[in-house]
Amino acid sequence: MEDLVQYMRAHADSEEKRAMEQYMRNQFAFLGLRSPVRRVLYREFVAEHGKPLDSVATARELYAQTEREFCYLAIDMLTKDVKKQSADVIDFYEQLVVTEPWWDTVDLLASTLVGGHFRLYPELISEYNAKWIDGDNIWLARTAILFQLKYKEATDFNLLFANCEKWLDSEEFFIQKAIGWALRQYAKFEPEVVREFVESHALSPLSRREALKHL
Repeated sequence: MEDLVQYMRAHADSEEKRAMEQYMRNQFAFLGLRSPVRRVLYREFVAEHGKPLDSVATARELYAQTEREFCYLAIDMLTKDVKKQSADVIDFYEQLVVTEPWWDTVDLLASTLVGGHFRLYPELISEYNAKWIDGDNIWLARTAILFQLKYKEATDFNLLFANCEKWLDSEEFFIQKAIGWALRQYAKFEPEVVREFVESHALSPLSRREALKHL
């Protein structure tokens, strides 16, 4: 894994680094490797050195690095192996959600990794959804609200609406945005159901605007 870290750092771009750090409000350090560049570099590394054998162990080490791109790289690696993971890896995903959390990592973890994992192991949804939506961590609550983003017609709308109702009174921007985003996504398939929910609940202006954006 150290070889991979050094390979990425050797291709750092100082100009892009400044721009990316400013975009993220200088909360995180960056190498300056935007997604297309980062993915090309990873493919080049794998072609020469081979793919890491244990994506979970490698992701854990990557998340421990300073620069934000290593979190993105870890999520990319886990996404490729999402269908190969055992049920208990959900605890690792939960850990990643609360590790240096911000929308850039949490949204990928929620919609791709957690969402994909719950498709494989739907028996886990009730326990983890309840823990996250009833807790006080906004990023886990956001994950519960967003994990069905890619479910389309298979969305459990009763669960989605119940999750939104739990946090309707929240003044947290990232929760309000998540509620609106999740409802807007489901509205692509059941617009009238979403419209009825919006009209019958006291959503924040942001959540309401986002939910009805394309209706």
